[in-house]
Amino acid sequence: MALPPLPHIEFEEVDDLSPPAEPGFLRLRRQRLRLRRGDELSEPFLYDRVERKALDAVVVAAHYRDAVGQRWVYLRSAVRPPAALRPEALRPLEEAPTLGVLWELPAGLVEPDECSKEGLKRCAARELVEELGFSIDPAQFEGLGPATFPSCGVIGERHHFFAVEVEPTRRGTPSEDGSVLEQDARVAAVTLDDALAQLDAGVIEDGKTEIALRRLASR
Repeated sequence: MALPPLPHIEFEEVDDLSPPAEPGFLRLRRQRLRLRRGDELSEPFLYDRVERKALDAVVVAAHYRDAVGQRWVYLRSAVRPPAALRPEALRPLEEAPTLGVLWELPAGLVEPDECSKEGLKRCAARELVEELGFSIDPAQFEGLGPATFPSCGVIGERHHFFAVEVEPTRRGTPSEDGSVLEQDARVAAVTLDDALAQLDAGVIEDGKTEIALRRLASR
């Protein structure tokens, strides 16, 4: 059954109340907005959102089949300070001692000169070298379903999903990006079935990784 059509809504800025831009990765945008629905105009309201120079990101499922045809995927550990620094008073459930270190598929931000269909594949190829050590022609990357909004209440970022088949014996040393957060990262190849089981068990907690793994499994 088809969903009903979405309403057409336009946003009008009344005031830009953003604080002065400071050095840093993110910028807070605070605006007074109104919504226009046809001929109707809403009352003004305040809304905060986050901007950054590189907005969207790619997510890459690098996979291969073994001698018996079983599919394997590569995961990499990632340090995520916002997860680690969750205020204890706001945690509904007890957290694991490893809070803030997640198993994820390779992912990375799309640079301004990569904002095109071809550029997204170049970005995916670049991230695969940095995070796994595979050097793959961008043309080999295949789309893995439509892009999604991971946190559209805060930032307008989209995730763009790709899959690429790799040869395990050709994996080199990840070049990484020089960030402290990428030092000492672990890389693991697991069967896709095991990865799905780890999702169900809550061991793999990253949302974009779950989307990509389940899409890969459904192909």
